[in-house]
Amino acid sequence: MSPQWLECVRLVTTVDPWVLGFAVVHRATGAQVGTCGFKGHPDMDRIAEIAYGIAPEHQSQGYATEAAEALVAFALASGRVRVIRAHTLAPADASARVLVKCAFRQVGQVVDPEDGLVWRWERHTEDER
Repeated sequence: MSPQWLECVRLVTTVDPWVLGFAVVHRATGAQVGTCGFKGHPDMDRIAEIAYGIAPEHQSQGYATEAAEALVAFALASGRVRVIRAHTLAPADASARVLVKCAFRQVGQVVDPEDGLVWRWERHTEDER
């Protein structure tokens, strides 16, 4: 968790899905299998970044894809987002496969202050037409 995100959480005074995120819950058991959310409000360029994580024992069961799709749907329905962005550590890992399933495109590499070199993925709202 980045210091910036932790500061946003500390300052939030209402329920704010752009900051607080969501639990990923197994429908049948009610057990939490992971978390997902945004890395803050859409910025001035109307870009919102998503993130998700699934506990190792629940991976490869479609939870990350379902979580990413739900975040995309929320962002698109908000009318506040032009680009939905995500980052992965490697282009061919499980997170990258999730993003491909969710219609994201790899757009290059960037240096993340905490993770180092990461792959940037984007989905543009004009792709929805």
